[in-house]
Amino acid sequence: MLLLDSAADLAIPIVIGAREASAIAMAQAGLATPRPMTHDLLRDVLGAVGVTLERVEIVALEGGIYFAELVLSNGVHLDSRASDAIALAVRTGSPVLCSAEIVALAGVEIVDVDQQAEVERFRDFLDHVTPEDFLGPPGGGSQGGGRTG
Repeated sequence: MLLLDSAADLAIPIVIGAREASAIAMAQAGLATPRPMTHDLLRDVLGAVGVTLERVEIVALEGGIYFAELVLSNGVHLDSRASDAIALAVRTGSPVLCSAEIVALAGVEIVDVDQQAEVERFRDFLDHVTPEDFLGPPGGGSQGGGRTG
């Protein structure tokens, strides 16, 4: 899974299990199951006791494992696996935040494929451009910064 920071053009890669990935994908797609899944149940329990999930915070990265906290509307912070916290956040519409330290440590730059192709075309142009390319059409004229005279 990738957490995206569009403001910084960074992604935080988080390895999760197949079940958690499925739970997140189902929630993102708006698919319902005949019986509540674990994350649906937790969302419903929070609602039944009058508490909401304010946000999820990714708070640590140790040995390749991300640690998260559920921040509840009553001020309680609960330790959670990042994948479970994100699965719950998707179901509740709650934001997922990541500390600047984690972003600096684990963030990878997102490269836009179209932008990358444009950069490659420009580099190719620079590799092959000559001064004569800027001289304007043969036979005179002043187009293209060519000679006047």
